[in-house]
Amino acid sequence: MPKHKDRRQSARQSPLAAGTALAALLSLCCAGSAGAAGLDAATQAKVRAATFEVVTPKPETDTLTYEKPLPLDLLPYRIRVDKYFPLGTAFALGPHRFATASHVLSAGFGSQFGAPALRYGNGRVYPIAKIVKYNSAQDFAVFTIDGDPGAAPLKIDGRPTLNDAVYAVGNALGEGVVFRDGLYTSDTPEDVAGRWKWLRFSAAASPGNSGGPLLDKDGKLIGIVLAKSPNENLNFAVAIQQVVDAPDNLAVIDTREQYQLDIFDDKKSETLHRELTLPMSFAELGAAYLNVWNEYCDRLLHDLLADNAATTFPNGDGSADLLHSVDLGTFPALIMRRDDGVWDTFRPEKTAQAELPHNGLISYGSLKNQAMLHLRRPDDVPAAQFYGDSQLYMDTLLKGIPINRAVGSEKVKITSLGKAAVDRIVADKYGRKWQLREWPLQFQDQVLISLALPVPDGYAGILRISPTAAEHSYAGDMIALADFAAVAYGGTLPQWRDFLAASALLPTAAEGFDLHYDYGKQLSFRSHHSALSINSDVLAITADSRLIVEFSYFGAPEHTVWDVAGVEVSEDAHTNNTVRLTRNLHPTEAMDDNFKSWWNKIAHRQHPFDAVAYNDGDLVYIFGVKDPPAAKPAVQPPQVLYSLSLEHEGPVKPKEMQARLASVMQSLTVDSE
Repeated sequence: MPKHKDRRQSARQSPLAAGTALAALLSLCCAGSAGAAGLDAATQAKVRAATFEVVTPKPETDTLTYEKPLPLDLLPYRIRVDKYFPLGTAFALGPHRFATASHVLSAGFGSQFGAPALRYGNGRVYPIAKIVKYNSAQDFAVFTIDGDPGAAPLKIDGRPTLNDAVYAVGNALGEGVVFRDGLYTSDTPEDVAGRWKWLRFSAAASPGNSGGPLLDKDGKLIGIVLAKSPNENLNFAVAIQQVVDAPDNLAVIDTREQYQLDIFDDKKSETLHRELTLPMSFAELGAAYLNVWNEYCDRLLHDLLADNAATTFPNGDGSADLLHSVDLGTFPALIMRRDDGVWDTFRPEKTAQAELPHNGLISYGSLKNQAMLHLRRPDDVPAAQFYGDSQLYMDTLLKGIPINRAVGSEKVKITSLGKAAVDRIVADKYGRKWQLREWPLQFQDQVLISLALPVPDGYAGILRISPTAAEHSYAGDMIALADFAAVAYGGTLPQWRDFLAASALLPTAAEGFDLHYDYGKQLSFRSHHSALSINSDVLAITADSRLIVEFSYFGAPEHTVWDVAGVEVSEDAHTNNTVRLTRNLHPTEAMDDNFKSWWNKIAHRQHPFDAVAYNDGDLVYIFGVKDPPAAKPAVQPPQVLYSLSLEHEGPVKPKEMQARLASVMQSLTVDSE
């Protein structure tokens, strides 16, 4: 995903506005009242009279539920009672015109907090009326406000002198307007092509200073404070002459980003340059800006995948192996390219588990930029309700995956996010139906995004937390990743019954599934390519019996499909008594000898595929191969062979294993393919 660099300047610069209003709120500390040696009291008074806080209203409601009342008394009194969050600083530039850094305003684009406004020293708040100049690259905005605070514009010095004293003025750390002195040290070309020069200065600047005036030794305006270097006290400002000379009624969105998707290290870069006609209200410009930004992100993602299609799964090194492999895991994996360039499946290196009442279970872990999860539905929750109720789904997750709200020094657990604000089905390119759901986290201006795949025993999914304004690109990334997901569908027989009844959520590959069972007697299962029956003298058929349908990617790269790769039935989740049917594909010439050797053993009924039982520790195994129907001459030799295996825990006679194998084999039918 791209970074919103036009809001943050370049990678070597750190913005002086808090990244989110929450961050600004929680990181406040006492700021010293730095003096402004050299500026007389009258000049300082005029500057203060022309300088404003940029603030955004706190959310009036909170839809979240917590495990206990929030300990708001841990916050400083001023923060507790203030109805606004601080964003930065602005100042009077001309008659009825005000200026700030563009990233101070754009921090409010798409925000859950509301439109930024100016707050005067007397506490009065003035809404922004119209934005008349805006430049994301040079980082300035000029606008009007509703009402007249009577602020006299600052006088301008368009030709400041190097090494003269300067004063950075602003709402440092959200603690009110302060003056801090230093030197105008140098000019630095902007990073892309040196189209203009930043002013560099040594006066201290802190979060909240962004958008404030930079003054010369006489108190005249020479620039707008923007950002600071992360490792030294040399800070950045845009020259005020650039702002004055910029044409009215024009917004310039100008940035160059790198887009990356977690499946590989490749990146896509492209310059975004768009001009919009002003004036606009803050809401109008915010909507237009986000529309341009979202289109840009979509294009970068599309072009990134298109540019790398020839080497991206199902193409590229290792893809053939994956197209001939079966993944048994019900915990979701992502197909990603390894450091050596080979495509493989990946799951989190470390996972945590949380047991829920009534046999529910949550397993989760981090993989690159998202959390991966598997949620087993509690037995007391009806499947239709579980799949259909977004609040129930997330409330269940929150019982095992902690999401907290920090209040002062304490963290308070969130127990409910309510119903999802976004709830829709997204089909990936292989016909799997994912539920995309989003919940606002108003207190920190973020969105929790879930992309969850309904499976028989619950869900397999991906979670991310996104800045509100970046929700579109974060969700777009997740939808793109869905095409690279690998997961088996598993559950008990009753769970499968309920899942197959949810027809709108079934993947295309499962729409023709047919499952019948009679406890203590028999189970039968049919997919597109095969059908088998298992009698109770082979496996105990009970409500605890588990069915796992293994899926994989099949076919040539140009027409890859996601389809059934195997079927496994076990007596329950705790024993190793199983029957497993596997769909084996003829290896290609490019595949390694292990695949070819395994195929030859199947094709020639060599051990272990010789229908002879053998022991391995406490387990007894027997393998057989199902002869395909008479193959067409054009597909000789067979390109697909089905192997059947039985596994038993504990002592059992070889003849008994052979009889069980023969029983299942007799019922088994497979396509010729």
